[in-house]
Amino acid sequence: MAGSDATPSGVPDVLAPGLRIVFVGINPGRVSAAARAHFANPRNDFWRLLHAARLTSRLYEPHEQFELLEEGIGVTNAAYRTTPGSGDLRRADFAGSAERLERIAAELEPAWLAFVGKEAYRGAFGTRPDLGLQDRTLGETRLFVLPSTSPANAAVPWDERRRWFQELAGRASGLPQRKSARAAVVDERGRVLLLRYGDDYSDWWVTPGGGCEHGEDDEQTLRRELEEEVGLVEFELGPLLWEHAGWTLDEPGFGSFLSRVYLVRVERFEPPHLTEAEELRWFSSADLEHVSTRPPDLGERVSRASGS
Repeated sequence: MAGSDATPSGVPDVLAPGLRIVFVGINPGRVSAAARAHFANPRNDFWRLLHAARLTSRLYEPHEQFELLEEGIGVTNAAYRTTPGSGDLRRADFAGSAERLERIAAELEPAWLAFVGKEAYRGAFGTRPDLGLQDRTLGETRLFVLPSTSPANAAVPWDERRRWFQELAGRASGLPQRKSARAAVVDERGRVLLLRYGDDYSDWWVTPGGGCEHGEDDEQTLRRELEEEVGLVEFELGPLLWEHAGWTLDEPGFGSFLSRVYLVRVERFEPPHLTEAEELRWFSSADLEHVSTRPPDLGERVSRASGS
């Protein structure tokens, strides 16, 4: 079953023993069938999401699909028949799918099977799942359901798709959690100070702060980080506003995070631009409606907490 297995569609299975993750698409579309490669439609986000979530060390092209094995990743489909769209599939197209996936899990022992779209999972097992980690397992193999990466699934925005791929990457990594302390720095006008970071795929704004070093409590971390990042030294630490947890490989050596965010009020403070971020600036509540933040509802959280 390992390597280049022929399939009824002409799109080969990309499989080998002991993989980290085997991705399960629903079935080959016409572009993939013509290319004899998985997710070959250039408008399909699958390959970009693998890289954006740090599941792969570089951005791969569909014709490089067998090189994924070197990254511990495989690909197969829940159904093999090629159709113009997944809506053209029939129940009979999934006959034997669950048994075949069970055989992959038993013989090749991947750590995870990740279904690219709810319909891939439903086609195989006959039940419609929620996104994310599933209660069902196949032996020692855990199951995870991702949003579809097809251009037909345009209702799910890039940031949400990426978040689910990041969660899978973090969970599959087995790496520890990074704990950090952050500050919602709010000035006398009710504005909040944020830092901008980015990569090849998007930009986002976050509150200043960082990881807790060994032996530090949250206040010690914040006093060190705020001085380093924004030049803020004298301040009174306010109450804990919220905790934000998630999964990501953005921080080397960690697979998940837990951030505690505290209120810090300041007056007439202008940062001396000491930060290593790409940009820092003050945002009003209205301004925050037009930028990508982490967490996505950061503006609402700050408004509720600060009473603005």
